Amino acid sequence: MDYNLLAQKAIEAKFKALPTYSGFHVGAALLTSDEKVYLGCNIETSSYSLTICAERTALFKAISEGERKFEAIAIASDDPGYCPPCGACRQVMLDLCGNIDVVMVNHKNEIIVKKMSELLPFAFGDEYLNK
Repeated sequence: MDYNLLAQKAIEAKFKALPTYSGFHVGAALLTSDEKVYLGCNIETSSYSLTICAERTALFKAISEGERKFEAIAIASDDPGYCPPCGACRQVMLDLCGNIDVVMVNHKNEIIVKKMSELLPFAFGDEYLNK
């Protein structure tokens, strides 16, 4: 799938967000290896630590539907620039998606693409767990 189209799907997902407290809308579109797209948006609660980001919403939806192979995720937000995933999302995406492409779109519909390994260098992974 063309990443510009994936970015547009992330923009669409942004409008489904429920940013009750921050007012900051974020949308994500996760592309599987067989070209399915799962959308996610940020959802806030009064207990901020229980809030979930758009990226993890999309990923957990896909995982719950049996998906295990991913190619890319696009992220769009209210910020006029590019919105990278937060640290928690970076760790979850690296653990569950591997070194996928992360497509960030700005308000001019321009995109930049980074690999997960670029966004989370020297990452903690299962190789550090006592197996």
